[in-house]
Amino acid sequence: MSFNELLFDFVTLWVTIDPIGTVPLYLSVTKSLPKPARRLAAVRATLIAFAILAGFLYLGQYLLEAMHVEMLSFQIAGGIVLFLFALSMIFDKSSASHAPADEGHDVAVFPLAMPSIATPGALLSVVVLTDNNTHSFFQETLTCAIMALVLALTLAMMLLGDRILGVIGRSGANILCRVMGMILSAVAVEMVYSAVKGQLGPG
Repeated sequence: MSFNELLFDFVTLWVTIDPIGTVPLYLSVTKSLPKPARRLAAVRATLIAFAILAGFLYLGQYLLEAMHVEMLSFQIAGGIVLFLFALSMIFDKSSASHAPADEGHDVAVFPLAMPSIATPGALLSVVVLTDNNTHSFFQETLTCAIMALVLALTLAMMLLGDRILGVIGRSGANILCRVMGMILSAVAVEMVYSAVKGQLGPG
């Protein structure tokens, strides 16, 4: 894989996983927990999200083939869903309204691991980015390593969430979320364009 391909994978996974957008949610759902429990929730959520995304990365296409869904069709559908997801990031007037942690409710699983970190967009992206027909196992593993890097940065930002929000403020986080939404919309259009181009063939 070329550097440009690796960079494309990183940008796609960054905007679909949305580490910055995860920070306000993390602070909200763990605000009633003691600090050690908050840190543990961040670590567990990241590990669970990695397991989910890695499963889709390596096995997602086999599931599609078992259901007789062509990769190009999934890529077009994924691009459309990603575009709608990007629009929600751009035009959402407030952060997602999630309920605070309830007694006995594991916030590391929901909403942190899924759908906040392992977002629908991220699930679609890991399958599209690792097409078995064009990518070797080694290339898929490189994408998995990039995904792990993004998740590690997500964990670091959650653990430093209080400091980050103290610097950029909630308004700054909202602005960054919308900028990433614009980038994601461009990535989504590129996914649909490349799929349609592949379907029509050269010329």
